Amino acid sequence: MQTPNRSTIRAVVFDLDGTLLDTIADLASAVNYALATHGRPVRTDGEIRSFLGNGIRRLVAEAVPEGTTESDYEAIFATFRTYYVAHCMEQTKPYEGIMPLVKQLKQDGVKMGIVSNKLQPAVTQLHEKFFAGLVDVAVGERPGIPRKPDPKSLLTAIDNLGATPETTLYVGDSEVDIATARAAGCRCVTVLWGFRDEDFLRSRYPDAHYIHRPEELITLDFNTL
Repeated sequence: MQTPNRSTIRAVVFDLDGTLLDTIADLASAVNYALATHGRPVRTDGEIRSFLGNGIRRLVAEAVPEGTTESDYEAIFATFRTYYVAHCMEQTKPYEGIMPLVKQLKQDGVKMGIVSNKLQPAVTQLHEKFFAGLVDVAVGERPGIPRKPDPKSLLTAIDNLGATPETTLYVGDSEVDIATARAAGCRCVTVLWGFRDEDFLRSRYPDAHYIHRPEELITLDFNTL
């Protein structure tokens, strides 16, 4: 089986958390380790899932109790960051169907990238562990690369892949990813196995294109996007 319309889509760029990888367990562990270390109440996985999508500073800001001072927040964030970089691969795994999808795209000659609001060191570790030799570029949060929905991270990945926005498909799981793709001028597919509920996404972006399983991307007619 070959990906259709290869002449129109030459690169596919993926969001990481909630799209390629199920990272919620390791993120929740890191958030709750930081909160507990500083004497704050821990959060449920469901709460942490709802805080995701806008980078780790926003994640921790949502997780700390209301009224937390700036200095206390910074201390909690520093603890989270150190712990997560050291423990980001303990429970994280690809979603079912992701590895066959990525391998098929590679076989079809499609260049691939990752764009994430996760810290670059963690993105690099996860890229090397799960997608080395398959995905060509992995861009995370770092100086000079603003968080999504600013399109710079996506445009950086596209440039590094030797593609253009018009020939790139962006695949993500959240409203942030839809906004990022539109800001960059890319076609977009939104997955429904990630960190956002289907009703939430469809109520805000009824005109977006959604898929329920990774294998749907292989047979997708890109001209319909």
